[in-house]
Amino acid sequence: MLVPATNLPRAGLGRVLEELGTTLLDVVCGDVELARDIGGVVIYDPLDEPELPGGALVMGVGLHDPADIARVVTRLGRHDAAGLVVRAPVVPDERLVTAARESGVVVLSFARGASWTHLTGMLRTLTAESGLDDTDAHTFGRIRSGDLFAVANAIAALLDAPVTIEDRNSRLLAFSSRQEETDPSRVQTILGRQVPEHYTRILEERGVFQAIYRSDRPVFVAPLPETDDMLQPPLPRAAIAVRAGDEILGTIWVIVSEPLSEERSQALYEASKLVAMHMVWQRADTDRERRLRVELLSTALESGPGSLEAVRRLGLKDEPSVVLALTVVGSTTGHPLPALLAAERKRLADAFAMHLSAVHPRAAAALIGDVTYGILPLPQNRQDAEERAVWIATEFLARVGSRLRPLVGVGQLATDSSALARSRSGAERALRVLRSGAAGQQVALLDDVHVEALLLELADLVPRGDLPSGSVARVVAYDEENQSSLVETLRAWLDAFGDVAVASAAMYVHPNTFRYRLRRAAEVGRIDLKDPNARLSAMLQLRLMSIRSAPDD
Repeated sequence: MLVPATNLPRAGLGRVLEELGTTLLDVVCGDVELARDIGGVVIYDPLDEPELPGGALVMGVGLHDPADIARVVTRLGRHDAAGLVVRAPVVPDERLVTAARESGVVVLSFARGASWTHLTGMLRTLTAESGLDDTDAHTFGRIRSGDLFAVANAIAALLDAPVTIEDRNSRLLAFSSRQEETDPSRVQTILGRQVPEHYTRILEERGVFQAIYRSDRPVFVAPLPETDDMLQPPLPRAAIAVRAGDEILGTIWVIVSEPLSEERSQALYEASKLVAMHMVWQRADTDRERRLRVELLSTALESGPGSLEAVRRLGLKDEPSVVLALTVVGSTTGHPLPALLAAERKRLADAFAMHLSAVHPRAAAALIGDVTYGILPLPQNRQDAEERAVWIATEFLARVGSRLRPLVGVGQLATDSSALARSRSGAERALRVLRSGAAGQQVALLDDVHVEALLLELADLVPRGDLPSGSVARVVAYDEENQSSLVETLRAWLDAFGDVAVASAAMYVHPNTFRYRLRRAAEVGRIDLKDPNARLSAMLQLRLMSIRSAPDD
């Protein structure tokens, strides 16, 4: 029977330090035993005052000076924060120690070379209880379903050796304590949440992965030869595949000095079956929670009878918010494969949800169809709430890498949950303009592309066979027959409000040549350019023709 190595509370600082150990985090100052339970993970921004949940664990990105850290610790104490994580090394002075003691905020140092994004993800995995109907959580071996860090520690206790659990792509899912006893390759795996490429390459060349996948028992991996890109040769390991039927879900790796005895080999084999159950249920729980979040977010954005209850279950309040709509529509090298497009939308949806929750702890996001919708609470008294939402979306696109072209439409500020449907509509209309290419940008607020949105909606009302018509149709037909540019001439003149000098410069022709072409366009199309209705009709048709010719994915 597999028994967990620790019964520390799920949302405590002690649990986090027990799981991550000194490989990633060290206590600089403060009393861990007196620390508040962790209520959320938030990224510190010196230019903004984010709303903190009670017991927040704050990522102090960019904080180095002990005096600055002390000031932030004091301020966080007034918000009942649990701790502050800063990049190592940090030498605490008397002021910092005093601030930590008086505020109750524990200061932790984060290992150099590790990713803040990875740390944030691991902390949320360790500390977050499911906020969406968590009453039916399963347990295996007295460990909550999906809690792979606790499983790793339990296996490490059974085998008396450091353990990692990895997926099929050698991405780190969880690790046990005592990783300081391992080798540089294991440390790099934990810091980067991915087994180093040079190490996996050697394992592949030696057929180690094939041997692990072929066997249902642990495989001993002898010490590898030292190479130029290794600080020291990796220590020997024992590894076993994690299976669900015929599907290989991942692997368990144990640092050992010699092949496992029959008893320890059997223990690891039994442990692999437990890990498989956790991984299957973790996948099922993730899918279930994702579906529930989609349903709740959809209901909240409809502003119908069940909207207020959906808002509450999402952890939001009936408060001013902005709806954002994110999607990807293609690539610079042509249309991507459907599978690639779907995977990228899902990846960006998860990244977008994390980005918004870092800005505000009550933000919610979910992928609905091919669009990720986000609800971002913003203070009503903030005059630039919508502009701030645009800035947040722009920051996200600047930070996230994508082979495709992500777009974000931003709706109007909704004063309460009853106005979320209007904000969603605005975000969708702005996103449609971005998809059409009419705006030439990746983020847009509806107010900034309102005219383009109206033109797209007007184009929906006009049957395709009706464009062009009348005078414009005659000019188009003349151009096609004679290879002339009268349509472009007419469009340039209308866009320049009749200013020949400006219009001719835009077409790079002499003003006299431009006047001749304009007269010819008026003659061919039988257009009275002095008639405002004729000008409006021609301008609308030309704009709608441009929109129709642009892609609208």
